[in-house]
Amino acid sequence: VQLQASGGGLVQAGGSLRLSCAASGLTFSRYAMGWFRQAPGKEREFVAGFKRSGGNTYYADSVKGRFTISRDNAKSTLYLQMNSLKLEDTAVYYCAADASVIMSGLGSAKNYDYWGQGTQVTVSS
Repeated sequence: VQLQASGGGLVQAGGSLRLSCAASGLTFSRYAMGWFRQAPGKEREFVAGFKRSGGNTYYADSVKGRFTISRDNAKSTLYLQMNSLKLEDTAVYYCAADASVIMSGLGSAKNYDYWGQGTQVTVSS
């Protein structure tokens, strides 16, 4: 399984970015998918995710109403549209996949077996 995250960059506060995560080596539609982020000196934290069956989406309170997670099963690609970016959104963003994590475990990084390499998002004032 390989996950390749891309789309990060430098953006001013209030701006937007769209992250992508291209997956290979797995039946994408059968995997729970998530976005996590890690800022310097902080633990990796959940941002948004899909259950294995797709459909319902879940978000951290800090990004609700600003970020939108989506998936294209035909392209085996996960997306994260980030709007109204804030300084505190600065972090390395990771995509993650797991075949067995259930809804209650979506928000815990330890429940995911596969991780992308991360893409840096920097929000400036």
